[in-house]
Order: sequence, then C-alpha cells, then structure tokens
Amino acid sequence: MPPIEKVLEENCLLKGELAAVKAENAWLKHQMFGAGKSETLDRLQTSLALAEVPVAAPQQKTELVSYQRVAGVKDPRVLPAEAFKDLPVAETIEVVPEEVKKDPSLFEQIGEERTFEVDIVPPRLVKREIVRLKYRHVLDRSRAPLIAPAPVRPVQGGYASAGLLAWIALSKYVDHLPLYRLERMSQRWGATISRQTMNDWIRLTAHWFEPIYRQMLKRLLSGSYLQVDETPVRCNDPDEKRGGTTEGWLWVISRPGEDVVFDWRLSRRHGELTSLLHGYKGVLQADAYGAYPSFAKEHPEVSWVGCWAHARRKFFEAQAESPKAVAMILRLIGRLYQRERQWDQAKLSAEQRKELRREYHTRPLYWLRKIVCKLRERVLPKSLFGKACDYLLRYWDALSAHLHYGETRLDNNLIENAIRPSAIGKKNWLFIGHPQAGQRSAILYSIVVSCQRRGIDPLAYMRDVLTRLPSMTNQDDLDPLTPAYWQPLS
Repeated sequence: MPPIEKVLEENCLLKGELAAVKAENAWLKHQMFGAGKSETLDRLQTSLALAEVPVAAPQQKTELVSYQRVAGVKDPRVLPAEAFKDLPVAETIEVVPEEVKKDPSLFEQIGEERTFEVDIVPPRLVKREIVRLKYRHVLDRSRAPLIAPAPVRPVQGGYASAGLLAWIALSKYVDHLPLYRLERMSQRWGATISRQTMNDWIRLTAHWFEPIYRQMLKRLLSGSYLQVDETPVRCNDPDEKRGGTTEGWLWVISRPGEDVVFDWRLSRRHGELTSLLHGYKGVLQADAYGAYPSFAKEHPEVSWVGCWAHARRKFFEAQAESPKAVAMILRLIGRLYQRERQWDQAKLSAEQRKELRREYHTRPLYWLRKIVCKLRERVLPKSLFGKACDYLLRYWDALSAHLHYGETRLDNNLIENAIRPSAIGKKNWLFIGHPQAGQRSAILYSIVVSCQRRGIDPLAYMRDVLTRLPSMTNQDDLDPLTPAYWQPLS
C-alpha cells in the first residue's frame, strides 16, 4: 500500500476511535451531571441584571392573541383527612372555652369543630403467658395428674412468637435493616435481643417457609411462560483469604400476576439455569445474557423471547450522537408499547392479543428493522448508536418473537422491579454472611415480594402461616398457605 494511502487510513481509524471516545465521555457526563443527578443552577442567578445604561425600547404595536391548551394534570397530593381516614382514633380530647368552664349554665352547645393530629405507637415487646392448668382425679388419687400438652409453636421451647419471627424477618427483607441495627433498636422495644439470636430466628423462619417456597417454584415451572433475571450479591466466604467476600447470584423467575421465586447460586454459569429450570417447557423471556439463548437452543421445547426495554435503553443512551435518528426509532418502539397499553386496559385474552400483535405490530417492526439496517451502515461500530443498532439486529429474532405469543410482555420490567428490594437491601447489609445463608434470603425474599405483588400484608401473612405450619404434617396440602391462595382465618 502506498505510504499516503496508509496514512489516510490510519487517520480515518483515529478519527473513528476519537468519535467513540467523545461519545463515551458525553454519556459519562450525562450519567454524573445530567438532569436529576446534581443540583441545578439557581434560576435567580440568571435573572440578575447587569449594570448597564438602560436603552429605551422602541414602541411596538400590540395585538390580542387567544389560544386553547390541554388542561394541566390535577395536583396528585392527597389531603391529610383522606390519607389518614382509616386510622383508628385512640383518644378524643374535648376543648371547652374558659368562659363556659366558669359558668356552664349561661351557655348551650350549638355545634363543634373537629381536627386531628397523628401520633405513633413505637414497637414494644410484650409477654404472652401460656398457663397450662394441672388436674388430678378426685375419686382416684392414684392416677397421674392431667395437664394439656404445650401448644405447638414455631420455636419449640423458645420464647419467640410467630409475630416476633415475622417482624424480624420483615425488618431485614422489607425494611432492609441489618441485624446489628435491629439489636440496637431492640433496646427501645423494652429488652435487648442479640443479633445472633435474630440470625437463628431468620434461619428458623426460612426453614418453616421452605415447603411453601418449593410449592411456589413447582407452580411456576408447570406453566408455559416465565420471566427470568439474575442479580449479583456479595457473600462472606470463610474459605477466602483474610475473610474476603465472593460473588453469588440471586436468580429470579416469575410471570405477570404470579408469585416471584428467588434462588441462590454461587455462580452465573449456564448450568445453574439448567438446574433451576429443570423440566420446564414453554416461553422463556430474558435479556441477552448468553445462558438464556443457550438454554433455549439446548431445549427445543423452550422458546426464548427478548426484552424490548434493553433494546430501547441502548438507543436512549445514544440520543446525543444522533438525536433525530434516535427519536424516530424511539417513536416506532413507543407505538408498540402504546398498543400494548390499550390491550391491557381492554383485558384481552392471550389469543386475542396474539392476533392483534400480528395485525398491528408486523408493519412497525418491518420498518423499524429496515431503518436500523440503513442507519447501521452510516455510523461507527464503536459508537453508542452503532452498538444500539448492533444489539437490536443481533437479537432481532428474539425481539420479534413476541408476534407468535399473546401471553408475553414486551419487556422484563416486572421481574426487574421484583429484584429491586434485594438491590436496596444489599446496599444496607452489604453482603450475605455465609454461602449457606444465601438460600435463606432467597426463600424469604420470595415470600415477601410475592405478598407485595398480590397486595397482601406480609406481616399478617407470615404471622398466620407461622402459627399454622407447626401443627401440620407432610400429608397436608400446602397450596392454601401459598400467597396465591392464602386467606386469613376469620
């Protein structure tokens, strides 16, 4: 190659790399300093007038212009009277004027004005005494004394009630409080409870709920549609040097309207997914992590569908590079979501949705792919826009596979929302204390997140189930105790 051509080619490559670096810098700046990520400039500073000689503005003609605009959204704030209307009234205080107190006979009541204030009753430990009366036979004193057997409790021989076990578990897995904080807080409850004792209770609570957890997993795997995702969690491993931590994974499976099941694994290897979904047949929705398409490829009875939220997010992050082109692509994707929202409101069946998807999604998807193919030829491969185009085209078969099904969602946002409590929790308690404790967290997260998804009070559910379970046997049906079928005892 002639020297001049070689120099030109090197310059082109350098320009391409420079453009990619500039795009990455712009993205990082937006992540760190973009709107909502830092304090905005005080608007008052922009309104300060400079000390300049005022110049008289020229006289201009004025005219009246009228127009119509869409009414603004109503103030979403709820009035206190509405927000606290269901609170019980613990105390009523009547305030009588001093004049009336001095001589009540001179006045008659003609009405009243009511207001309220909200108080709080902090947690308080109380004892529930269990008295078993002992009897002896009046006519036959040789008989052994009679005494009723001790009630079956979740901590046999211990002092923790079902309600206390549920409270400690929810404090950690819903309120995200580490046990050392709960130990300090317990001093204000009336008596100190050590974190080691609480840790034992967490282990025991997970043990009681494990059969229900297995039932929930079995129910999900027997269906024909699953959403799957995974999230990393640091784990304190005693085998690591100097008490270091290793990385474990919480794998999560669910489907819209059903329970959420977490499962703890020490790795993210493809084989973990194979053992988790053993025997499953149906549609598997997940992101583009290699374990998911590989699992579908190895199991012909499983079909993998993609997540449109991941594809859309990559184009959204590339807006600064090609604003007009990205806006066009986002509009096309937005049309898909607009139709889906309409069908959600209409509460269509899966078969009806599948027919409508083929009718209304086929053409937008055709144009979307055609436009992205054309744009891909004009952008740098290492740019954010180029990577977004590559992602969409590489996984097009999985993304467009939604046309063949009516039960799927366009994205995996529901399962990602289910993972959020564990993401908040690990920012507070930082890591799981032992590899064997990971599955306990998975079981309890499955219980509380499933209750929250179904609008069930986790405390009422766990207290009730922990009261019932100790008196049940292996032959009893556990379905009525799962969040899907649970009903409180009247």
